[in-house]
Amino acid sequence: MKKSSLFYLFTQTLRHFFHCRAAAIPFTLDPEKAVLSANRFNLKVLLLLASGHLVTDLYQGALPVILPFLKAKLMLSYTATGVILLVGTLTSSVIQPLFGYLSDRKEKPLLLPLGCLCAGLGFSMLAFPTSFALALPLVILSGLGIASYHPEGFRTAHFFTGEKKVTGMSIFSVGGNLGFAIGPLLALFVVQTCGFECLPVMVAPAVIFVAVILTFWHSIALPRSGEQSTVAGKDTEAETAQWFSLFMLIAVVVMRSWIQVGLLTYIPFYFIDYLKGDALQAGFLVSTFLAGGAIGTLAGAPLADRWGHKRYLVLSMLLSSLLMPLFFVTKGILLFVVLGLLGMILISTFSVTIVMAQHLIPQGLGVASGLMAGFAIGTGGICVTLLGVIADRFGVPAALQSITVLPVIGFLLALGLRYREQTGS
Repeated sequence: MKKSSLFYLFTQTLRHFFHCRAAAIPFTLDPEKAVLSANRFNLKVLLLLASGHLVTDLYQGALPVILPFLKAKLMLSYTATGVILLVGTLTSSVIQPLFGYLSDRKEKPLLLPLGCLCAGLGFSMLAFPTSFALALPLVILSGLGIASYHPEGFRTAHFFTGEKKVTGMSIFSVGGNLGFAIGPLLALFVVQTCGFECLPVMVAPAVIFVAVILTFWHSIALPRSGEQSTVAGKDTEAETAQWFSLFMLIAVVVMRSWIQVGLLTYIPFYFIDYLKGDALQAGFLVSTFLAGGAIGTLAGAPLADRWGHKRYLVLSMLLSSLLMPLFFVTKGILLFVVLGLLGMILISTFSVTIVMAQHLIPQGLGVASGLMAGFAIGTGGICVTLLGVIADRFGVPAALQSITVLPVIGFLLALGLRYREQTGS
C-alpha cells in the first residue's frame, strides 16, 4: 500500500509539472499555433518518440536469443522454433502497411503506448506457456505491438522534423538501432542471471515508456497540419507516377535489406565454418558493420538534407557497390574498416528512404512508413533464404559473392527513380 501511494504521488507530481509547463506554452492553447509548432524541428519530442522506438525494437531484437531457452523449456523441434521466428518476423514487419493504412484514415496516437506495451507483454510472458500452441499467440501479440508502433511513430515524427526531414527522422530511427543492439544483451543478462522464469521483468522498459509518454501526452497529440490535403487536387496520372516511384523505392530498400541481412547471416558462416576462423572475430565483424550503420544513420542525415535525398541514395548505392568486392580481398584491420564503412554508407539511407516515401505519398504517411520500415525490410530479410539455396549448392563463398550484385541493382533502380526534391530540404 505504501508503494502504491508513493507511485500515485510520483505520477501526480509529473502530471502537475507537465500541466504547469503546458499552460505556459501558448501553442497548446491555440490550434493554429499548435500546427505551426508541430511543423518545426522539435528535438524533445523526437527523443521521446525515439525512446519508444528503442523499447519496442528491444523486444524484436531479443526474440532470437531467447529461442534456445524456449526450445529447451517446451521441447520444441528446430522446425517449430523456426516457425516462431517466422511468425514473429511476419507480424512485426510485413504487415506494418496495414497499421499505416489505419493510421492514415484517422490519427491513432494511442498506438504508440499501446503498441509498445503489447510488444513488451507478449515477449515477457513467453516464460509462462507450457506448449507451442500457447507460446505462438504471445509471439503474435508482441509482433502486432511492434508493427503498430512503427507506422504511427514515423508518421508522428514527420510532423516534428521541420525542414530537416532526414535529420529529424534519423533521430527517431537510431532509437530502433539501439533497441536491436540492447535487446539481445538485456534478455541474455536476465535469463542467465535470474533464469528463464524471470523473463517477465523484461516488461519494465515498456511500462516505463508508457508512463512517460502518457505524462507528456499533450506534446505528442498536437493538431496536425493540412499537408495531406494539399495533394487532393492532383490528377490521376501524377498519382500513378508517384505510386510507381514508390514501387521503385521499395525495390531499392529490398535490395538494401537483402544485403544487410545477408551479410549479418553469412559473415559468421564464412569465417567460422568455411575459413575455420575465430568465432569471436566473426562477432566483432558483425558488430562493426552494425555500429557503422548506427553512426551513418545520424551522420548521413544532414548530408542528405543538404545534397538532396535521391542524390544521396544513388551515391550510397554506388559506393556500396564499390566497397562490397573489397570484403574478399582485405584482411586484418582493413577488413574491419571496409565493413564499418560499408555499414555506415549502406544503412545511412534508412531515414532517407522513409522521408522519400512520405514525400511521394504525403496523403498516406503511415502507409509509406509501413512499406519502407516494415514490408520492404521484411521482404528483403525473407529473400535471404535464396542465399541459403546458393550456399547449399555452391558453397558459402558463392552466397556471399552473389551479394555483390545487389548494390549494383539498387544503384540502377535508384538512378531511374523519379523523385522531385522537397523545397527547403
